[in-house]
Amino acid sequence: MKQNFLLSSVIAVLFAAIGVYFGNQQVHAEGPQPPVVRKLFASSMPDLKNQVQALSQWKGKILLVNFWATWCTPCVQEMPELSALQTSNKIANVQIIGIGIDSAANMLEFSSKYKISYPLYVAGTSDSALLREFGDQAGGLPYSVLIAPNGQIKKTYLGRLKMDEVKRDLASF
Repeated sequence: MKQNFLLSSVIAVLFAAIGVYFGNQQVHAEGPQPPVVRKLFASSMPDLKNQVQALSQWKGKILLVNFWATWCTPCVQEMPELSALQTSNKIANVQIIGIGIDSAANMLEFSSKYKISYPLYVAGTSDSALLREFGDQAGGLPYSVLIAPNGQIKKTYLGRLKMDEVKRDLASF
């Protein structure tokens, strides 16, 4: 009886060690952050108060980066839902940021009309390079990118977000 218990314990420890080993291999197999994520975190952009902000402040969070513009109807339609998602606090460690492919003046006027609960940054009308590097070759808006705390891109979304889908994706963390 004691031999069976000892043998079972050894086998359990062995399988646990194998699980830990392969679990670590999967994490390492994902590799380092993609270059575009490193570029994002190395960037600084002005906020709506024209204060330059380092985007590296969002490292280590579940990050939903939403590229948008004031002239983009689907962008404007999804922003209240994104705002509600940010303030819901149902999913820990989530941060939404908006990067406007628009002028600072338009974005400031927009933000004075609507209460947006997440940070908005001004990329400007001519700076869509980051958007394209994230995979939006056509430059269509809105375009959102879900980034894991380890810097891996988990999903991209082109067009108006379906909040049920986004909530499911966030809940998978």
